[in-house]
This record gives sequence, structure tokens and C-alpha cells, in this order.
Amino acid sequence: MKGTLIGVGVGPGDPELMTLKAVRMIRENEVIAVPGKQPKETVAYQIAVQAAPELADKTLLPLYMPMTMDAEERENNWKIAADTAEQQLEQGKNVVFLTLGDPTVYSTFSYVKKLVEEHGYQTATVSGITSFCAAAARMNVSLSEWNEPLHILPARHNLEDDLNYSGNCVLMKSGRKMDRVKQQLAQSGRDVVMVENCGMPEEKIYHGVEEIPNDAGYYSLIIAREPKHD
Repeated sequence: MKGTLIGVGVGPGDPELMTLKAVRMIRENEVIAVPGKQPKETVAYQIAVQAAPELADKTLLPLYMPMTMDAEERENNWKIAADTAEQQLEQGKNVVFLTLGDPTVYSTFSYVKKLVEEHGYQTATVSGITSFCAAAARMNVSLSEWNEPLHILPARHNLEDDLNYSGNCVLMKSGRKMDRVKQQLAQSGRDVVMVENCGMPEEKIYHGVEEIPNDAGYYSLIIAREPKHD
């Protein structure tokens, strides 16, 4: 019997937001894959080990897949990660792949998953709380009401967009081009809040475009709501 690759969401940052199932997957399986060169230094590991201290004694599998705009380099990194995981799967061991937030939302796990499946191995996914749901809860606001659409956008890839959408928008991965994102937000007239490092010790909250710094970090999430009209 070959093992199964299991993508497990560890939530946005607060270890109390990890699901019971995510904790159980860590406890029940020996091999834990973490996207990074040094597993214990990654954000995903540092979140998960607080909820599942047993993680510290597991076999950690580093899968180094740095973010790059070079398509060939990205695909090569995915292949190396898939090959590394498959060595364990071939021995009949499950591999639990830890990922921030939810494995189905802008997660590197999805690319590795496809390759592993193409090579004949089984995969599974364990949902986690998404960063945008956690950020909305932290701000005590709703993401959508009644018939409002909700748009989830990776801001770094949508800079040509003027946010001319009906409904509310969530902008993820905004940090590197925050100055341009802020211009778009100001022009849109939307009500804006931003959470940086939601649920982590260094969490910061900003109300309005004018409060948002241009040097905001990678884990910056913006909720841009349509103004309410009476």
C-alpha cells in the first residue's frame, strides 16, 4: 500500500484557530512536510506546534518552493517537492503537508498535489480557516450580506484592475506593491480595513487607506467594502 499526500490547513496564524481534524492528522502521521528550507523556522510549523506539540518529535520533510515569477523555476521546484514526497509515499507512509490558511486557496499544495496524482498516488485535503475569514472576524465585520457578491483577488496579480466590481473585495498578497494597491483603493471610494499578520503576535490593524503603510508585510490582507447607502 502506498501512502497518501494530505494537505492540511493550519489556519491564518492563531493556533486556537486550527481545526481538531488538522491536529489529529499531525498526531496520527509520522511524516510532516513543510514548505521551506528549515521546517521549524516556517510560519506554518510555528503555528501548528503550538496546537499539536507532538509535531516537534515528527519526521519533518522540508519542501523548498520560494516565490518567484520565473515559471520554469516554479515548476522545477514543484517537481522536486513532489519527488521528495513520493519517496515517502512509496514506502507506504502518509505525508501531511502543512499549509497556511486553507489548502484550496492560493496554496502551493495544489501544484504538488496535481503532480503526485499524475504519478498515481492518492491525495486528500483537510480544510483550514482562511485568512480573509479570520481577518473579517478579527475586525468584527461581515464579508458579504444578503445578495452581495464577494471577490477574492491576489492583489499583486491584478494591478490593472480598478476594482469596478459589484459587492465587496478581499485583496490578498498585497504587500510588495502596496503603493499601487493604495492608489486603486483610494480611487474606488470603498471602505477599507487591513490586517497585517492576522492572529500572530505582531498583528497590526489599519482603518482606511491613509493609515496603511507602503512597506506593509507579505501577510497583509485588505477588506474593501462597498459603501452602504441609505
